[in-house]
Amino acid sequence: MTSQVPEMRKAEERDVEAIAAILAADDLGGHGDTTDAAALPEYLKAFRAIEASPNETLYVVERAGEVVATFQTLITTTMSGRGSSAMIIEAVFTRPDCRGQGIGSQMIRFCIEEAGRLGMGMVQLTSNAARKDAHRFYERLGFRQSHLGFKIKLK
Repeated sequence: MTSQVPEMRKAEERDVEAIAAILAADDLGGHGDTTDAAALPEYLKAFRAIEASPNETLYVVERAGEVVATFQTLITTTMSGRGSSAMIIEAVFTRPDCRGQGIGSQMIRFCIEEAGRLGMGMVQLTSNAARKDAHRFYERLGFRQSHLGFKIKLK
């Protein structure tokens, strides 16, 4: 892979297959992502829902004309904290052959800067409990574990 500087930008519909491939390469998350063409309509539906939302943004990182990473942000406002707003970072994934090259740090720093620009009171994220390397990565970037997360799978 070339050493060209990565470009961070909002994802476009033409990026959906590359994003799905990055997600499918994740061997730890267990989300059932795939590069099977039969799943493309589901990814396109999700992309269009995110694109239509005023509070969500899907990004890609492109290098040498190839999508090498992706992440998503969500802005939420709660009644607690006197109506505080936060940026939630979701689905941070880098292509396996591009890990360890600083792309993840660039993505997270971008989110923190964007949240500050938007006047957010906090930036938060969740990470799969099994992703110990990711936890150390986020801590190096200044995040601190403060809560426990809980989920119920419905389908």
